[in-house]
Amino acid sequence: MPLYEFKLLPEQEQYRILFNEGYFISYRLEPTARFSLYALDKFFVEVEYNPKSNKIVNKVSFISGEKLNLYSNFKDNDFY
Repeated sequence: MPLYEFKLLPEQEQYRILFNEGYFISYRLEPTARFSLYALDKFFVEVEYNPKSNKIVNKVSFISGEKLNLYSNFKDNDFY
Protein backbone atom coordinates (compact mmCIF):
# COMPACT_ATOMS: atom_id res chain seq x y z
CA MET A 1 0.00 0.00 0.00
CA PRO A 2 1.50 3.35 -0.97
CA LEU A 3 1.76 6.17 1.57
CA TYR A 4 -1.01 8.25 -0.01
CA GLU A 5 -3.47 5.33 0.21
CA PHE A 6 -2.54 4.80 3.87
CA LYS A 7 -3.23 8.47 4.62
CA LEU A 8 -6.68 8.24 3.01
CA LEU A 9 -7.78 5.48 5.39
CA PRO A 10 -9.75 6.26 8.56
CA GLU A 11 -7.46 6.74 11.56
CA GLN A 12 -8.56 3.53 13.33
CA GLU A 13 -7.83 1.53 10.17
CA GLN A 14 -4.40 3.16 9.92
CA TYR A 15 -3.60 2.06 13.48
CA ARG A 16 -4.93 -1.45 12.83
CA ILE A 17 -2.71 -1.87 9.78
CA LEU A 18 0.27 -0.27 11.49
CA PHE A 19 0.19 -2.49 14.58
CA ASN A 20 -0.74 -5.70 12.71
CA GLU A 21 1.40 -5.40 9.59
CA GLY A 22 4.07 -2.82 10.43
CA TYR A 23 7.61 -3.68 11.53
CA PHE A 24 8.92 -2.01 14.67
CA ILE A 25 12.25 -0.37 13.83
CA SER A 26 13.34 1.72 16.81
CA TYR A 27 12.31 4.15 19.52
CA ARG A 28 13.53 7.40 21.02
CA LEU A 29 12.85 8.98 24.38
CA GLU A 30 12.17 12.63 25.14
CA PRO A 31 11.50 14.13 28.58
CA THR A 32 7.73 14.28 28.05
CA ALA A 33 7.12 11.84 25.21
CA ARG A 34 8.11 8.47 23.74
CA PHE A 35 8.36 7.88 20.00
CA SER A 36 8.28 4.57 18.11
CA LEU A 37 9.25 4.12 14.49
CA TYR A 38 7.54 1.52 12.30
CA ALA A 39 8.07 0.53 8.66
CA LEU A 40 5.10 -0.24 6.42
CA ASP A 41 5.78 -1.20 2.81
CA LYS A 42 7.95 1.66 1.49
CA PHE A 43 7.29 4.32 4.12
CA PHE A 44 7.64 4.93 7.85
CA VAL A 45 5.24 5.87 10.63
CA GLU A 46 6.30 7.55 13.86
CA VAL A 47 3.91 7.12 16.80
CA GLU A 48 4.08 9.57 19.70
CA TYR A 49 3.07 8.28 23.12
CA ASN A 50 2.51 10.44 26.20
CA PRO A 51 3.48 8.41 29.28
CA LYS A 52 1.76 10.82 31.67
CA SER A 53 -1.67 10.37 30.06
CA ASN A 54 -0.86 6.79 28.93
CA LYS A 55 -2.16 7.56 25.42
CA ILE A 56 -1.01 7.75 21.85
CA VAL A 57 -1.20 11.44 20.98
CA ASN A 58 0.08 11.63 17.40
CA LYS A 59 1.34 9.74 14.39
CA VAL A 60 3.27 11.01 11.40
CA SER A 61 3.89 9.08 8.19
CA PHE A 62 6.78 9.87 5.85
CA ILE A 63 9.19 8.38 3.34
CA SER A 64 12.49 10.02 4.33
CA GLY A 65 13.97 13.19 5.75
CA GLU A 66 14.78 14.70 9.09
CA LYS A 67 12.24 12.61 11.03
CA LEU A 68 14.01 9.47 9.89
CA ASN A 69 17.40 10.96 10.78
CA LEU A 70 16.28 11.25 14.41
CA TYR A 71 16.56 7.47 14.66
CA SER A 72 20.11 7.17 13.38
CA ASN A 73 23.55 8.21 14.55
CA PHE A 74 24.35 9.84 11.22
CA LYS A 75 22.84 12.55 9.04
CA ASP A 76 22.37 12.66 5.27
CA ASN A 77 25.45 14.83 4.77
CA ASP A 78 27.70 12.30 6.59
CA PHE A 79 27.94 10.40 3.30
CA TYR A 80 29.37 13.29 1.27
